[in-house]
Amino acid sequence: MSVVKRFVAGATCPRCGEMDTLRMYRDEEREYRECVECGFEDSMRLDGSEEAPEELETRVNREAEPIPADAQPLRFVANPGLGRKDH
Repeated sequence: MSVVKRFVAGATCPRCGEMDTLRMYRDEEREYRECVECGFEDSMRLDGSEEAPEELETRVNREAEPIPADAQPLRFVANPGLGRKDH
């Protein structure tokens, strides 16, 4: 028996945030989803008998890296000579 994998229109991957990259399929016991962009995979039992999974680490809930103490902001200054036609 071949497995039919179907894309979910408008769905966003919980890991990479890309839209229209998730596809779903199922077997006799489980329903699966996977992202073709980043490789994210998960599944759940069709009878609902398992516990809720741990929260997936994503780009949104990942802890930010600390800013180094010696970090300094960059200042960009426009070059007034660029774009002039009077040279």
